[in-house]
Amino acid sequence: MANSAGSGAEPPHRRRLLGLSGAALAASPFARTAAAAPTTASAGFGPLKAANAGDLSISYAEAGPAAGPPVILLHGWPYDIHTYVDVAPRLAAAGYRVIIPYLRGYGPTRFLSADSPRNGQQACVAADIVALMDALSIPRAVIGGCDWGARTACIIAALWPERCKALVSVSGYLIGSQAAGKTPLPPAAELQWWYQFYFATERGRAGYDRNRRDFARLIWKLASPQWDFDDATFDRSAAAFDNPDHVDIVIHNYRWRLGLAEGEARFDAFEQRLAAAPQITVSTVTLEGDANGAPHPDPTAYRTRFTGPYAHRAATGGVGHNLPQEAPGLFAEAVIQAGQA
Repeated sequence: MANSAGSGAEPPHRRRLLGLSGAALAASPFARTAAAAPTTASAGFGPLKAANAGDLSISYAEAGPAAGPPVILLHGWPYDIHTYVDVAPRLAAAGYRVIIPYLRGYGPTRFLSADSPRNGQQACVAADIVALMDALSIPRAVIGGCDWGARTACIIAALWPERCKALVSVSGYLIGSQAAGKTPLPPAAELQWWYQFYFATERGRAGYDRNRRDFARLIWKLASPQWDFDDATFDRSAAAFDNPDHVDIVIHNYRWRLGLAEGEARFDAFEQRLAAAPQITVSTVTLEGDANGAPHPDPTAYRTRFTGPYAHRAATGGVGHNLPQEAPGLFAEAVIQAGQA
C-alpha cells in the first residue's frame, strides 16, 4: 500500500536511466505584470502569495530561499497545490526556490476580468505559467508536473525551451491535439476515459457541478487504487474546487480535447505547433507509478519525443497517478537530477 500524504516513509522504487542530447526550439515570450500582495495561508504551506499574470491573479505557494534556483511545480485535475506538500520542503532544504501555483479555475486563483473566456485548452494553461514567470522575473526554471501539470510542463519545454532549464513529467509526453482527441481508441482504453464523455454532455456539467467532491474522491480512488489517503488529506485539496470558475475550466478542457469546444484564436499558432508533437530538447526525467489507474502511455511510446539528456524512473510499491504526493522523495530526487544534467 502506498504511503499516505504527510508520511515520511517512501515506497520502494527502482530506477531506469537513459540518455541522449539534442537541439533547442524557438519560442515567444509573454509580457510581465506586477506581483500582488500575499493572500491567505494554505494548510501545509506558509501564507500564499499572488501575482497578476496575463488574464489572472495567480495564487501560489512558495518555499525555500528567494535567491535559490527556481523550480515551478504544477498540479493536475482533480488535485491542487498539495500534490507537492511533501516535495516542497525537500527541495527547499536543498536550496531551491519552489513555486507552486494554483492553475486557472482552482483555489484562490481568479480571472482579472469577468469578460475573459473561461478557457481550459492546453496552450492557454501553459501561457498562464509563462506569464507568471514573467511577473515574478524568473527567466528560466526547472518545471515539473503531474496530470494537467505534466502536460503544461511539457508544452512549456516544447514551445519555450529557453524558459525551461529542465523538465520532470509524470507519465511522460502528454502533449495532445484536437485531431488526436477525435481518434477512436480500443474499447478498454475508451472505458478509462468515461468521465471525458460524461463531461461532453450538459448532464455531465450539471453532475460535476453538483457533486464536485464526490466526483474528485472517486477519481482519486480509481487513479491511485493503493493510495491510502485519509479524509483530511482529501478535504485539504477539495477546497480548491470551490473556485467559481472551476467547473467551466474543467468542462471546457475536456470538451476542447474532443473538438467539441472552440479555443481562443490567439492560441491557434501554438496549437498548430503542438499538434505536430514537437520534440522536447531540454534535460528531462519522466516518472511512472506501478499502480497508476488513470489513462497513461507506456514509457516506450514517448521515449523518442525527448532528445536532450533523459532519464526514466519507475516507482514500485503501489504508487498511483498522483505520484508526487504518493512518492515525494522520488519526485524531489528527479527534480534535482534533471536540474543538474
